[in-house]
Amino acid sequence: MLRVTKALMLLTDLAFVIYFTITGLGLIPPEWAFADYTNPLMADWNWSFLWIDLLASATGLASLYLLRRGSPSGPGLMLVSLVLTMASGLMAIAFWTLRGDFSLVWWLPNLYLMLFPVPAILCLTRSRPSFTAS
Repeated sequence: MLRVTKALMLLTDLAFVIYFTITGLGLIPPEWAFADYTNPLMADWNWSFLWIDLLASATGLASLYLLRRGSPSGPGLMLVSLVLTMASGLMAIAFWTLRGDFSLVWWLPNLYLMLFPVPAILCLTRSRPSFTAS
């Protein structure tokens, strides 16, 4: 199961970087853009995801590297990345729900971001040792 997650993480983490590069260069055709894409407030909302998405990418790519090297830090960093990715998707879905905007073009990728990490998060948290406060 984690093998599939690792492949999806790699694709997702690279896609985050590609998406913001394309967005920054203004290469998204208006007909593919989300509702009110040209509204400065909506543009700011979209760019507000830059830091969580890039942090998810950085921790995800680092975790994949560490896991390949057999580092004990890999699973923990993978968990951080997956939680950040899930939060990013959840925030977008919550926003679109509040706006009443149900475009599958934007819902499907964000549902993916929200849902694909769940099995691995459950696996990683179930297998982690418990720590007690002293």
